[in-house]
Amino acid sequence: MSCHFRVASENAKFGQPEVNLGLIPGYGGTQRLTALVGKGKAMELCMTAHMADANEALQWGLVNHVTTQESLLERTKDILNIINTKSPMALSRVITCINQAGHSNGYQTEIQEFGACFQTADMKEGGGAFLEKRKPVFA
Repeated sequence: MSCHFRVASENAKFGQPEVNLGLIPGYGGTQRLTALVGKGKAMELCMTAHMADANEALQWGLVNHVTTQESLLERTKDILNIINTKSPMALSRVITCINQAGHSNGYQTEIQEFGACFQTADMKEGGGAFLEKRKPVFA
C-alpha cells in the first residue's frame, strides 16, 4: 500500500487479517488503506479481515491494474517505459505533491512545486517540444 501504484496478478489476495490475532494493522496499514479505499471500506476490511481477490482490489482502488501472472512483469515494465519518457524533475515534484495530498500544506506544496518548474531545463525542453510538435527528450 505504500507504493506509488500497484500492479497485481489475477491470483493475488489482499487483506488485513490482524484482528484474527487480536491485533490491528500496523506500519501504516490503517492509514494507507483508508487513503486508498476510503473510510467505510477500510473499516469493513480491517474489522472483518476479509481477504479480497485482485478484481475486488481493483474495483476499490487498492490496485491500479490486474493482469495474468505470466504478464505481470511485462505489464509493469510497460508502465515504467512510459514513465521513463517523462521529465524526471516533474515526476519527482508530482510525487512530492501527491504525498502531501490531504495534509494541511498540500495545496501550498503544489503551488510552490508548480512555480519552481518554470525555470527548469525540463520545462524548456517540454514546452519547446510541444511547440515544435515533437516528443521531448529529457536529460
